[in-house]
Order: sequence, then C-alpha cells, then structure tokens
Amino acid sequence: MKLSRAFMQLGPILAALRRHKGATALIVLQVALTLAVTTNALYIVATRVVHLARPTGTDEAHIFVIHNGWKPGQDAAQIDAALRADLAALRGVPGVRDAFSSQTSPLAGANGIIMPGLKLQPEQTTKPVRGVAYLADDHAINTLGVTLEEGRNFRPDEIGTFVPEGKVAAPGIIITRNVANKLFPGGTALGKTVYLPGGPASIIGIVASLQSPLKQSPTLDFASILLPARSNDPEGVVYMIRTDATAMGPVIAAALKALEQRGGMRILDPSQGVVTLSAARAEAYATDRSIAMLLAIVCALLLLATAGGIVGLSSFWVAQRRTQIGVRRSLGATAGDILRYFHAENFLIVSGGVILGLVLAIAANIGLMKLFPLDFMPLYVPLGGAVLLWALGQLAVWGPAAYAAKVPPIIAIRTTG
Repeated sequence: MKLSRAFMQLGPILAALRRHKGATALIVLQVALTLAVTTNALYIVATRVVHLARPTGTDEAHIFVIHNGWKPGQDAAQIDAALRADLAALRGVPGVRDAFSSQTSPLAGANGIIMPGLKLQPEQTTKPVRGVAYLADDHAINTLGVTLEEGRNFRPDEIGTFVPEGKVAAPGIIITRNVANKLFPGGTALGKTVYLPGGPASIIGIVASLQSPLKQSPTLDFASILLPARSNDPEGVVYMIRTDATAMGPVIAAALKALEQRGGMRILDPSQGVVTLSAARAEAYATDRSIAMLLAIVCALLLLATAGGIVGLSSFWVAQRRTQIGVRRSLGATAGDILRYFHAENFLIVSGGVILGLVLAIAANIGLMKLFPLDFMPLYVPLGGAVLLWALGQLAVWGPAAYAAKVPPIIAIRTTG
C-alpha cells in the first residue's frame, strides 16, 4: 500500500518540479558538480594515503643517517682510510647494531642518486631496465634490515671503490624483487648475468623490498640496486646506522662524539646533518600529506554546501506549499504521506544530479590521467559517492519534510503561500 502511494505521488512531484525548473536545475547541477569533484578529489586523497603508508622495506624505526662531508685537500686513499676507520668506530658505539656507508639514503631525494641501466645483452638496443643504486658493503643488508629472499650477501673481498665520474661496474649485485620481476618476468633472476654501463655483473641476491631515494617515481620508487662499493667522493658520504632501540637520542649523541674524536678531517653539522629515517619519511611526504588534508577539507565543504542547498530549497518549497499540504491533509493524507512526498521529490532531484555527475566524474578522471600519474578511477568510487549523496539528500530533506508533516491541516489552509 505504501509503495503504491509513493508511485501515485510521482505525477504531482513531476508537475511541481516543472513549475520550479530554475531552482531544480540549480540543485541538480550542484549535486552533479559535487559528485564529480568529490569523487576525483577523494580518489586522489586515497591514492596519496596509500602512497604515504608504503613501507620503505627497511627497519626505519631503528635507523638514522649521518651526512658526513670531507674537508678539501684529501686524496682518495685518505678518504678511504678515514671512511673505514669511521665505520669501525660507529659499529663500536654502544647501542649500534650495524652501520655502513653509501652516497644517499631512502627518501633522501634526487641528490646523489646513481641510475644504471641493466641490459640483458651487451649490445642490447632496446631500452634497459633502469634502477637506482645504493653503494653498499657486507654490512648494508643487516643495517637496513631488509629481507634477503634469495641468494647471498656481499663478501668483504667483493667491496670495491666507486669513482663518482666513472662507469658503474661490479662483479655481483643485489637487486630488489621489483627489479627482478622487470628483468625476468615470470622467471628467476638469481644467478643471471646483466650488463651495467661498466661491464657484466651477476645477480647474487634478491631482497624483498627497498625504497629508493625517490618518492614519487612510479617506475623507480622500489627499483633499488645494491652495488658492492665504498665511495671516495671528496664531497662526502652518508653513514646509515641501525640501533637496538627506537629511542635513538643517546646513540646519535654517542655516534657523533665517536666521529668527532677521530679528528678534524670532516665537516659535520649535528643539527642539520643527522636525521632519523622516520623523520626523513615525514619530511619527504609533508607536501603530499598537506595536499591530502586540503582536498579532504574541500570535499567536506562541498558536501556541506550541497546539503545546505537541499535544506534551503526544501524549506522554501515547504513554505510555498503550506496551503497544498493543508488541503492534502484535510482530504486524508497522513503525516507519513507528506514525508514520503518530500523524500521522493528529493530522491528524483538528486538522482538527476547523480546521473549527470557520474558522466562528469569519469570525464574529469580521464582528463586528470593525462596531466598526472593517476590510474583510471574504479567505478565503485563514483558509485559510492552517488550513494553518499543520495543518503545526504534524504538526511538534508528530513527536517523540512518533518516540519511540513506536523503542520495541522487547519493552520496550513489558513496560510496563504
């Protein structure tokens, strides 16, 4: 019976909407724009949240980084000797589990990165698989806390010296699963030979995951390669240290003191040159986090504005139809009939906006994909937004509709609209 009554009200509803074409069109357009903007914005927020939550693959809660610069005038032999002595001193600090040197660190940005191409043939003409290299030694895997899934670690006798301007070369390398899958999709990479710019290299190990210094390169974020070498860059090196405890303050202080006691061959800024990996993550993703929060606030404001528009229009129509409501109540319409009338009317209006909004949302997503590195938005995202707007519309109209249903027939009839 209630369903048949609802269908019987469709004729009066459509007739009333035709008499208020302008106001109806404005609400339909507002709903459509809200759906198009909020679904795309929230989809971007969701992708940013997933991006921010990605693990680096390391034991980042226990790792800190020291940026160590060398004073001018030191040759390669002096730098190498100082670096080895520094690492021995750092590994002897109480609370330090392990340490190694590199030219950069996870999420450090583009400075100091080495991007070698990995070829499967020495004369390969097709584009090689590219990766981002870390200089490493036999202590790197333990220091980073990465999981060695296949193969073995470097041996001490395999660690060479990297010349910044020279070609990347190594007898053996360790790569991430990401790189392995790109090189040999569906096959095994362990033990295979690849060709670096400086010659052939055997893949001796595969680690599960290791984020590169980059943070927003879809193809290179986790395409990390470990090269068995220490840097003799006269500009300086990066020391990565893994601790036993997450409270790293005392260990950081002790590590800095151990380096200072070794002499004045270095340039070290205790305030700016030391960072925990957790702090590096927060700094690297600060902009992404701000953008996500801003977009979320904009979406909330748009939804509130749409709800406000529905409430305002519904309240106006209730005031305009007080006489009509009174007549209907006098002829036997119940308070429930009046409620259903306004809810059904709102559902039709929002449905029109949703249909238009779905088209606009998909079109906007396709446009954004051409400008930014976004994937196609799954259909459930705009459909979820449509359900949200339907629910929001019903909630927004409930107050004016409930007020209209409570108006006594005699008062409504006496009120001229």
